[in-house]
Amino acid sequence: MKRWIAFFIPGGILFLGALLMVAVPRLGSIIPSVTAVAPYIVFIAAVLIGWRFNRSALIFSMLVLALCRAVMQMPANDPRSEVAWHAMTLLVPLNLMALSVMKERGVFTFHGVFRLSLLLIQPVTILAFSRLHAAAMLGYLKAHLVPVGFLDRLAVSQLSLVVFILACVVVGLRFALHKGAKESGFFWALLTLLAAFLTAGRGSVAEFHLTVAGLILLVSLIEASHAMAFRDELTGLPARRALKEDLLKLGNRYALAMVDIDHFKKFNDTYGHDVGDQVLRMVAAKLARVTGGGKAFRYGGEEFTMIFPGRFADNARAHLEAIRKEIASSGFVIRRRMRPRKKPRSVRVSKAPVRTVSVTVSIGLACRDERNTTPQEVIKAADKALYRAKKGGRNQVCS
Repeated sequence: MKRWIAFFIPGGILFLGALLMVAVPRLGSIIPSVTAVAPYIVFIAAVLIGWRFNRSALIFSMLVLALCRAVMQMPANDPRSEVAWHAMTLLVPLNLMALSVMKERGVFTFHGVFRLSLLLIQPVTILAFSRLHAAAMLGYLKAHLVPVGFLDRLAVSQLSLVVFILACVVVGLRFALHKGAKESGFFWALLTLLAAFLTAGRGSVAEFHLTVAGLILLVSLIEASHAMAFRDELTGLPARRALKEDLLKLGNRYALAMVDIDHFKKFNDTYGHDVGDQVLRMVAAKLARVTGGGKAFRYGGEEFTMIFPGRFADNARAHLEAIRKEIASSGFVIRRRMRPRKKPRSVRVSKAPVRTVSVTVSIGLACRDERNTTPQEVIKAADKALYRAKKGGRNQVCS
């Protein structure tokens, strides 16, 4: 649920805020002042931050927005301007969709230069063809796909609307799969650009929407960078840096547990690191659902940390015992090496026996008291309790 809320914050908020400013006359009156300076600030900030964090998608997206602004400032009555306009409304969603899907390959690399060349060659090609075949190109770009009157009165063609919908669907599905800030940022940037294009791309309102789209992409990079630093990519749990910050927020009463997967090295040696990663993800998913107000973190390797704010050790023990029993009773199915990546259309019943192994965890529990007054001391106490749990036979909670 939190991930889906993150889909609307901050991209959705910025998008709705932009629509509100345009709709309310008193707020809309300040838009010309905003567009006099804000586009340059957003563009420079995004390019510098994108270069600093090696995020080529952000830099190339800013280039796309800069080209949009250049087209919007072309003379309105020139036939070549109309060709450039409709070509832009068609190519922009395609380019942003592609940039949202592509992996980061840097800017000053072979892949980066190749992508930059593809972006720059598009306006050159459009301008060249518009000089020779402006009427024919305009006919293709403004083709009527369905006989609906109100669609013909919009500033963008039916073909561009279809491409915008396709781009939003692709980016939205990618967010559903990955729950990433990058995908949500591109989704709301696409909607904001569509709002800009529907204003016919003229005046300060269109430039304002263009600026907000750039701001959404910039904020999404910051969100994605924060997630990389504070969330473990393999398990999806908060990482050790997030743990350090949460430890600083604890009060005078809390319990802390150290969790270790039993015989994890044996899993890796016997079945390979891929299976070991699957075990880590399975255990992490179980720990994330712990009750009692607990919160799980990936500490490192096969170790996890759990914090119970406002709890004593006796209060937290019952919840840890419940999660320990759930992990032990779940079992883990070893996947076959020749298992297909895609689900087949017809399911074949395999005669090979399914191999299920038992996965257990040992847990060391400690709480803040007169002897252990700092989070670091409580972690050390929980580590000692974890050692006793493993020495005592594993698959148990010790304090």
